[in-house]
Amino acid sequence: MIRIGLYSDDPKLQQILSSVLGKEFQVLLETTEEGINRMLADAGCDVVILDLDSNHDALQDRIACCRRIVASRVSSVVMADDTLRATAAELVRLGAHSYCRKPPSIRDLKALLHRAYEGFLIRRKPYGAHQQAEEISCDQMIGSSPPMQQVYDLVHRVANLNASVLVTGESGTGKELIARAIHNLGSRSGRPFVAVCCGAIPETLIEAELFGHEKGAFTGTVGMREGYLEQAGEGTLLLDEIGELSHATQVKLLRVLQQREFSRLGSNRLIPLRARLIFATHTDLAELVAQGKFRLDLFYRINVMKVTAPALQERVEDIPQIAMHFLRQYSEIYQKVVEDILPGAMALLQSYSWPGNVRELENVIQRAIIVASSESICEKDLPLNIQSESVLNIGDYQPTNSFERQLRNYKVKLATAAVRDNHGNKTVAARSLNISRAYLHRLLRLAEQDPLIEQEGLDMESA
Repeated sequence: MIRIGLYSDDPKLQQILSSVLGKEFQVLLETTEEGINRMLADAGCDVVILDLDSNHDALQDRIACCRRIVASRVSSVVMADDTLRATAAELVRLGAHSYCRKPPSIRDLKALLHRAYEGFLIRRKPYGAHQQAEEISCDQMIGSSPPMQQVYDLVHRVANLNASVLVTGESGTGKELIARAIHNLGSRSGRPFVAVCCGAIPETLIEAELFGHEKGAFTGTVGMREGYLEQAGEGTLLLDEIGELSHATQVKLLRVLQQREFSRLGSNRLIPLRARLIFATHTDLAELVAQGKFRLDLFYRINVMKVTAPALQERVEDIPQIAMHFLRQYSEIYQKVVEDILPGAMALLQSYSWPGNVRELENVIQRAIIVASSESICEKDLPLNIQSESVLNIGDYQPTNSFERQLRNYKVKLATAAVRDNHGNKTVAARSLNISRAYLHRLLRLAEQDPLIEQEGLDMESA
């Protein structure tokens, strides 16, 4: 029986949930933070229901407790009323499994608890020694940095499960590669892999593309057509940029996921859904939920297991390996002998902020091969923006004199001011500065490491 830890000091809520959940779950009641911490330390529960009480004086303590639950790898369901909806959505973004309105729908709560338990089992599943030998690469993904090792770990864990997977990450980080790896390493590897970018299909056509249509279903149809759900068969369907779907399409997709069946436009015949669905997005779905742009129930359905593709700046040590992979690949395609990247050029590649991530690195290597006048890529073969940014980044790595230190400090002050002006939203702050979120984090880490920056940094007029 699934063990549910209910952390609440509301006796009425405890009584109701103990009664309605008791036949299906083992409900363990806790009213103190010490009790829930002890339960986590003793591995005494599989899922925690955390009651965020808007009238509770220690709301911040509950939020901190949720962070500790996430760190313990136990799944958590945040329960909150509408006044705390934004807070609950933020906790889901930080790692809580899902959010449930208070008072809850018992049927929806039971479904949430079962999905949260599935996520708990996935994270708890042991990672065998035979898998550890594959850590340097995973299918077509490249890199041996700690962030990529975590991605490989999760890919192997979910490959043979039918649980929904949400792949997140900035544009160009390789979300489709992660989805393909899950498909190729699982039992469906011999079946079709179909990738669809929801944002590239006009809203008027998205339903026909996903579900298919019969002849005459709408103006302009000349025959029957199978949709992507049907084309994937018993393979895998990747729905990329899932956050771009309209509310109407979100409702119909939710029904498909719940009923595991669909029908073509213009037909009443139900077709069973046999494909595994993987979802991907570069946007923050929890934030879209808080803004009312993405359905909360659909978010729960697709967010059983989340795999985050790290930005390239978060794994700088992988850049030489990735760059050399592209060098070998495109020198063969272009039939041009370019065999190496000189140390100076490689240093420039590793110091660049890479707002376009791996996709941008691929384009840079292609260009460098074309313009190279020898068998090795040197600094002058790289784009001017990479060469110029290396000058601006000197202070970020080795501040050796007053000018470099002041330049570094000024950039850090710009970053901290942008985060403050955008009320702590780092994604919006990075966008306002036209830099990657990973580069923004680097600047913020410098501010934490050097408290003298605020005293020594330049202001706008003196710059």
